[in-house]
Amino acid sequence: MSMTHIISKAKCLRKTAFIFFFFFIFLALNQVEVLAQTKKSAKANLPPDLDSLVVRIMKTFEVPGLSLAIVKDGQVLLAKGYGVKKLGEPALVDAQTLFGIASNSKVFTAVALGMLVDEGKIRWDAPVVNYLPEFQMYDSYVTREITVRDLLCHRCGLGLGAGDLMLWPASDLNRKEILKRVRYIKPASSFRTTYAYNNIMFVVAGELLEKVSGMRWEDFVREKIQKRVGMNYSNTSCALVNKEENVAWPHVPLGGKVVPVKTLYLTENVNPAGGINSCAEDMAKWMLVLLNKGKLPDGSQLVSERVIDEITTIATPIPISKPAPELAPAAMNFNGYGLGLRIRDYRHYKVWTHTGGLEGYVSQVWLMPEIGLGVTVLTNQESTAAFAALTNQIVDYYLKAPKFDWVEAYKKFTERNAQRSKEEIDKIYASRKKDTKPSLSLQDYAGLYRDDWYGDVEIKNENGELTIQFKHSPELYGKLEHWHYDTFVARWFDRELRADAFVTFHLNHEGAISEVKMLPFSSDVDFSYDYQDLLLKPVPKDKK
Repeated sequence: MSMTHIISKAKCLRKTAFIFFFFFIFLALNQVEVLAQTKKSAKANLPPDLDSLVVRIMKTFEVPGLSLAIVKDGQVLLAKGYGVKKLGEPALVDAQTLFGIASNSKVFTAVALGMLVDEGKIRWDAPVVNYLPEFQMYDSYVTREITVRDLLCHRCGLGLGAGDLMLWPASDLNRKEILKRVRYIKPASSFRTTYAYNNIMFVVAGELLEKVSGMRWEDFVREKIQKRVGMNYSNTSCALVNKEENVAWPHVPLGGKVVPVKTLYLTENVNPAGGINSCAEDMAKWMLVLLNKGKLPDGSQLVSERVIDEITTIATPIPISKPAPELAPAAMNFNGYGLGLRIRDYRHYKVWTHTGGLEGYVSQVWLMPEIGLGVTVLTNQESTAAFAALTNQIVDYYLKAPKFDWVEAYKKFTERNAQRSKEEIDKIYASRKKDTKPSLSLQDYAGLYRDDWYGDVEIKNENGELTIQFKHSPELYGKLEHWHYDTFVARWFDRELRADAFVTFHLNHEGAISEVKMLPFSSDVDFSYDYQDLLLKPVPKDKK
């Protein structure tokens, strides 16, 4: 080859290289422009003055920190934190700050079991005893008939929150021990006839998942769900909350003001029912997968569309009640529970939703498949009005609904509820029979008492005062204050619990204590303190 040809070819190669260089520069600039336009488009699709709305809601309902995620038509429009992680400290909430999502964990349990359904390892309508032979309910018929589906839709016949005292406040009973004790909880209604929210069946579901898959619930959900979805910051256990650095601290209203409290849930028994900690960024990804019928960003299926259809189909109808007058636009036409999700309508559109509540955290996930919209609100204060007002205001924007001030509506609603609570407490104190005395000496009330499903509760006479201690729940320790006759009030030393209870001693014909029953002090006590399900019997000294 001549020198002239070599020079000519070199010039040609340089020219080609320049063309490719400028072509790649063009592509890169074009990609930057596309990303910029995408971000601009996402911002344009958000409700106007959204940040101002969030600030207003946080101020109105005294919420220190809030995390918000909005997805629409397959795109994340917003994943953002607001406020502070802990009152009195400067650290701000961001899109990766973790909050306890509580019962919003239930749909993860349903999806996990759905994955086993897809694999042919279980069937929704197969009896639980096919997979957990040791499982028993109080009624032998229910034991034989209760299915995997029944575990996930609150129709097993147990009362509201029945058995929850084995879960919280923090209990030393593990899931396998709880599984053995379920058989002693008496039903409150006939099997499959009544909706009654419960957590214990989700604990059973977690044990079933482990038995069939060979993996603990925590590991299965983390490895097979969260990691595949891309939930990089979330975890699967209440016990991990104190080990994370970027965590929103829980707050509760106490003594007339909102204050930070200790993190309560340090045991893993509750995890399948409410143990996940997550953030706005991760919940946005999770909502997209649910709205996309189980499809992951890479095009593969986390679970089949059929499983998502099963999860989002009403299994247990929920009676429709008329909303409070302040909240009239929230009226429903249908309402029910699927598998780990509530199914209802809002302004005539279908909604898949759930709320979550732990001490110091409440949250809501709201999915509207017909318009491709998802909203998650996580907070570190116990104001359900805050997440409801924010969600409804956002949703109304996308529905182009008639203008309605949900913040003011929920403010009036909460003020009226507060007044109702005050009046209820006043009536309780007015009904107290004064100038009455216990039938027995204080020492005669002391002793060990046992409930079939919970276990032991000890009452002691300490320095002339009665104390009560739930043996499996260290925080349920307090003094028994005489109320009237043979009824006392358990005032827990840990006032953050806000769960005082009436304790009534029943005497037999010989004047000896035959049994002890308990009731929540007022309707403000969380339903998970299911004192009313206890029947405590004195334990003879030779059986202690």
